[in-house]
Amino acid sequence: MRNASSPLSPEVWLKDLFTSKAVQEGAVIRRKARDIERFAGMALFMAEVDRRGYQVAENAGQLIIFCNRAPIRWLTPPR
Repeated sequence: MRNASSPLSPEVWLKDLFTSKAVQEGAVIRRKARDIERFAGMALFMAEVDRRGYQVAENAGQLIIFCNRAPIRWLTPPR
């Protein structure tokens, strides 16, 4: 569901997100799930993540986007 008051289209918002310096360096970024849903829609966001081969984790309404293809190793067991 896109926010009608946003000046950016979902595609432009995603392009802006995924062309940031952190993403280009293969770093990790964090966004609120509510903002992703509002500005781009979760389905479109997840399709872009999948297209790029990235991984996403969710915790307490935050999405952690691993902007590289390296494996993730949890240091504590998930509960």
